[in-house]
Amino acid sequence: MPRLRSLLAVLVLPAIVAVAACGSSSGGSSSSTASGSQTTAANPCAKANLDLYKSGQLTVATDKPAFPPYFVNDDPTNGKGFESAVAYGIARRLGFTPAQVKWTVEPFNSSYAPGPKKFDFDVNQISITPARAKVVDFSRPYYTAPQAIVAKKGSQLAAATSLAALKDSTLGVQVGTTSLDAVQQVIKPSKDPKVFNDSNDVVTALKQGAVDAVVVDLPTAFFLTAAQVPGAKIVGQFSAPGGDTWGALMKKGSSLSACVNQALARMRSSGELAQLTKRWMGAASGAPTLG
Repeated sequence: MPRLRSLLAVLVLPAIVAVAACGSSSGGSSSSTASGSQTTAANPCAKANLDLYKSGQLTVATDKPAFPPYFVNDDPTNGKGFESAVAYGIARRLGFTPAQVKWTVEPFNSSYAPGPKKFDFDVNQISITPARAKVVDFSRPYYTAPQAIVAKKGSQLAAATSLAALKDSTLGVQVGTTSLDAVQQVIKPSKDPKVFNDSNDVVTALKQGAVDAVVVDLPTAFFLTAAQVPGAKIVGQFSAPGGDTWGALMKKGSSLSACVNQALARMRSSGELAQLTKRWMGAASGAPTLG
């Protein structure tokens, strides 16, 4: 009997080992698949887990017209211009191809109004302010912009070297912007500024001499003087109170906020955000500072 048991052991043991090996291989594959699924399920920023305005696409908003250097040829879809490129950079890191990014028009003044949104995020030179942050979510800043004074060449204000020289001027500014806050809180003119509904009206007022100068963010001032009012010049730049950092805007409490922040953090650490800023916003460094 000992011999028989030994023989049986020799014959049966390899079969047990083979079965165990098969079981181990099958179990390992199943475990690996399950692990992958669990990883995706556990990652709230995985594409499949994003709470989107429309399933299967990333809906990005901006105003119209969309001006350089933020957008080129009034076409956000071409990926050209600072904010268009930033939006596609975010989208890529959220798992979307360019074809899966859909643009929609959202007027600047309504973008930060309370309530539901018809987009996933909005990029439109929207400054992050405490008042706005009460009713919408912002990403971490992707750009910091000073304010600028633009006046017609040859005018009295064109030679101004300080903000004090603007005290008795009639200034034009767009409603709801941090440029308006900057006029009221920093320049504090003796005359109420003329407030316009949109940027086109601001430009028209400067062209027609309805105002002595206009206040806009510095990148817009470069475009304004280069393309819209060639007979104007940038008098100078100055810092705005708590409103010169721009962020992607989302509905209040959006689960997408943390994911957009994560995407921007990766763009910053990789150097991509700095490259985009240098390429598209580099001209915004040559204006004198007004004290």
